[in-house]
Amino acid sequence: MSLAVGNQVEVTVSLAGEAIAAVEILPRLRPRLARLFAGKPASSLLNALPRLFSLCAAAHQVAFLSAIEAARGVGINLATRQHRIAMVVAERLTELLRGLFVAHLAQDPTSADAIRTVMQDVSVLVGSAKAGCGGVLSEAAVRVAAALAEFGILNEDSAPMPDSPLARRIAALDEVALKPQPMQHSFLSAADDYDIIKRLLASDVRICHCPNLQGRIPETGPWARQMVRGRLSPGRSAPAERLKARIAEIVGLCAWLKAGVHVETAPDGIVESYGLGPRRGAAAVECARGRLYHAVELDRQGQMSRFECLAPTELNFHARGPLVRSLQGAVLTARPHAKAAIRAVIESFDPCVAFTLNFREVGDA
Repeated sequence: MSLAVGNQVEVTVSLAGEAIAAVEILPRLRPRLARLFAGKPASSLLNALPRLFSLCAAAHQVAFLSAIEAARGVGINLATRQHRIAMVVAERLTELLRGLFVAHLAQDPTSADAIRTVMQDVSVLVGSAKAGCGGVLSEAAVRVAAALAEFGILNEDSAPMPDSPLARRIAALDEVALKPQPMQHSFLSAADDYDIIKRLLASDVRICHCPNLQGRIPETGPWARQMVRGRLSPGRSAPAERLKARIAEIVGLCAWLKAGVHVETAPDGIVESYGLGPRRGAAAVECARGRLYHAVELDRQGQMSRFECLAPTELNFHARGPLVRSLQGAVLTARPHAKAAIRAVIESFDPCVAFTLNFREVGDA
């Protein structure tokens, strides 16, 4: 969900001896889209979304359309809902795979041919989802699942095959160079939708870049979804655990697409819309990096009066959010490898924009 204009997150980690003394995050700059599109028809923003958001464009379009329909009090039929969910799932699978390959397999020359094969099949899968071709979509998902076996990914419940590229990567991430401090975890779910939406359409504009749910800044993304779905105890929250959750979700999404696109078996809360009274509506979509929100308000002529958007990165990279909590106070158990370990933690949260990482040596805490 990266805005087309240049932007990035800046992370500064202060090291005091063998500990992380502080973590500071300078968030990305986000233009006020409501000002750009105020008084214009909703179609003008809908057509601009693929250019404004270079990642997860389908999720943004589905969220926006769903919010507009909710504001207008318009329902959709089962076929339309099914088509939109298929688009979101196909795009989510694509982004999860891309992140898997870029962050974890890019340096493995033995994986290059398999990566090309998977991404070619994924391209067919995404095109089929957009076109609403259910049979072709299912066949493409079968090919993607088969190709994933090249990486040792066989089923949702097991780790990658021993000695596969991903198994080696997980083992490397498990070589702890940081010992985190005990922390309280909080996870975003559909139960938080009304609270977030209410704040999005309130007068406080800080919610879009500095969200706060009554003191909670929850984590969102594959690992958070796994915790919520399975009602699991968080336990470890190291990069290896987030990588395992990503792999499990990839397999699960492939299985759903292979079985045919059926709304009743779709991932929980994947697309939800909310009517908020006359000319106001909102929607939430579970995309690759977490839960995305759109909220709109229309004027009496049906033109855009208000548009607000909250992306997962604003939660995960909040100044007091889950990334900061994961790093703050951690002890460096292998100082020569600490900086690489810190970068791995940041990458495990998969920001939707580039990030810069700065280190600062300070006096002992």
